[in-house]
Amino acid sequence: MTDRPTTLTNILASEIPPPVQVLSVSKTGIKLAEGLVLRGPVIFLDGKVFLWDVPNGGFNSVVSTAEPRSGKGSGMEKWEGWTNEHWSIFEVVVPKPEILVFGTGARVEFVPPRVRSFITGLGIQLDVMDTRNASSTYNLLAEEGRRVAAALLPLQPKLWERNKGF
Repeated sequence: MTDRPTTLTNILASEIPPPVQVLSVSKTGIKLAEGLVLRGPVIFLDGKVFLWDVPNGGFNSVVSTAEPRSGKGSGMEKWEGWTNEHWSIFEVVVPKPEILVFGTGARVEFVPPRVRSFITGLGIQLDVMDTRNASSTYNLLAEEGRRVAAALLPLQPKLWERNKGF
C-alpha cells in the first residue's frame, strides 16, 4: 500500500497562476481589472502584486533641458539611491521570469548599465518603456502565457506610507 499517492493533484490546473491584469494607468494610479487602484510603485510577479519601495516613489516627469544622456546632467541623478536591493525579489524567485517589463513613469527613462547588467545577469531580459506602454505589454505577454514580470512606477512619484505599528 505504500505505492498509493498521499496527496491529490489537480491535473487541470496550470502551474502558472493567473496573471494580474492592468485595466488603465492614470495620474491617480494603476487600476487593475479587479478594480483595485495602486497609487505607488508595484511589481507584478507570478500572479501576485508587491508594493515596491523605491527612492522618491519613482521619477519626476519634469522634462530636463540637459544635454543628451551621457554624463553629468544626463538624468543619472534620478538613479541616486537605487541599489541592487531594489531588484532583490528577482534574485530569489524561482522560476525567474523570462522578461521584466519596467515602466519608468510618465516617460521612458534611461536605465543605467549597472541596473541593466544586474537584471540580465539574473538571466532576465529587461524591456524599458513608459508605464502606460509597459502595462499594455505586460498584459499582452501574460495573456500569451509568457513568464513575465512587471516593475511599474506611477506616472507621478508616490511613496508608500508605512504603518508605524499595529
